[in-house]
Amino acid sequence: MPRFQPFPGVRYDVNKVRLDDVIAPPYDVVDAAGRDGLAARDRHNAIVVELPADDASRGLGRYEAAARTFDEWIAAGVLTVDATPSFYVYRMRFVDEEGNPRHTLGVVGALEVEEPGSGDVLPHEETMPKPKGDRIDLLRATRMNTSPVWGLSLARGLSALIEPSSPPAAHAVDDDGVGHELWRIDDPATVAAVAETVAAAPVVLADGHHRYETAFAYRNERRAANGSKAGDFDQVMAFVVEIAEDQLSVRAIHRLLRGLPDGFDLPGALGELFEVVAGEVPPGALGLFTKDGSWRLTARPVLIDKARDPELDSSLVATALAALPDHSVEYRAGRSDVLSAVETNEAQAAIVLRPVTVAKIAAMARERRRMPPKTTYFHPKPRTGMVFRPVPG
Repeated sequence: MPRFQPFPGVRYDVNKVRLDDVIAPPYDVVDAAGRDGLAARDRHNAIVVELPADDASRGLGRYEAAARTFDEWIAAGVLTVDATPSFYVYRMRFVDEEGNPRHTLGVVGALEVEEPGSGDVLPHEETMPKPKGDRIDLLRATRMNTSPVWGLSLARGLSALIEPSSPPAAHAVDDDGVGHELWRIDDPATVAAVAETVAAAPVVLADGHHRYETAFAYRNERRAANGSKAGDFDQVMAFVVEIAEDQLSVRAIHRLLRGLPDGFDLPGALGELFEVVAGEVPPGALGLFTKDGSWRLTARPVLIDKARDPELDSSLVATALAALPDHSVEYRAGRSDVLSAVETNEAQAAIVLRPVTVAKIAAMARERRRMPPKTTYFHPKPRTGMVFRPVPG
């Protein structure tokens, strides 16, 4: 079962910075404009080390600049290193799409890395090709995990074990109004209980597959250089949450279509595999939107037979799109965002999907089955800068 350990975290001194101004989204959801805006907000914003830039004034490449920045922030006391290995209870408070107050409670620690799919850290989805050179170059230079992967624990009782009973050591609110709270745990009894609980069952990667694969590659690289000795590079920083309905908010990832032939009858083409009914598509339904109208989609038996997993909209839609003429697909999580893209002619069409239930995620995880790419969007995202993890050695 997966080894989960405490580590001496590197954290902002909240007496020297305003945490709201220095936390950042994970690197893979920040575009160039967003990166520049965060860096301009505060020169100590975590985006400076999460998505570093060349420092021409000092003749430093981007990765060298990130490493130098970490050193300077620690020397100046902007970042402090905890004296003892610790777990970090992390809670995100938010309002869901129906307007209900929710929270996600988990614990940040060092999770053992294994060859993806071979042990008890289980990939949740098939991944799409994505360059990993950037992340491993950053790790080599900084020797720091800047943002955590997100793991879902199949063990029972983790949430109850880590439920906070005191005010948080750090608190911030992000630009979306999500509250981020952090507690440090270093008493031996609780540390042992957390490690034992997480190690009792497999952990499913909900988010951060590429960061996990990068950590595995880096582990192999370090072991090849040191004669296969173990080290801190054998783990990766992970935010682990119990798989439970009350702890997870799962949104659908929708599809935007571009590049179909002019005048192509998309509703007609999809009608071979779906029942296509013109009219309003309410939230929570599978549907097609173009400038000409909207249609509700219901899978026909022929599509159910063809799809790898007909209970998943991502599988149904992938099977149907494979039968269309050449086109491109973009993936976005917000329903209003994809509908706006169609209205403004940014895309020819949008297919809106239904979110996957937590029960379905848990069932497939226990069967060690992967979902198709871009099936789930876990909301909200843990923020970079709540805690960093050193990776010496």
